Amino acid sequence: MSSSTTETTDWPYLEVHQSRTHEPSPYEYKLAATLEEVFTKVGHELADVVSGLNARQVHAPDGSPWTEESFRAEMHRLGA
Repeated sequence: MSSSTTETTDWPYLEVHQSRTHEPSPYEYKLAATLEEVFTKVGHELADVVSGLNARQVHAPDGSPWTEESFRAEMHRLGA
């Protein structure tokens, strides 16, 4: 097979936000923006993310400070 051959797949092209079922809520927008800041300025490790969110006073959905467990649960919920 020539290196100039373009391979194709049967996979459909995914449009941006194709799988999204609703517009993000204000909470989701704030969480996403804060996570981007934390990843950029603090780090990517779970402990860094949790402490970065708490330092910026972006709380868990129930209003409490984040824990590693609550962050994992919320990411699972949001990704479902």
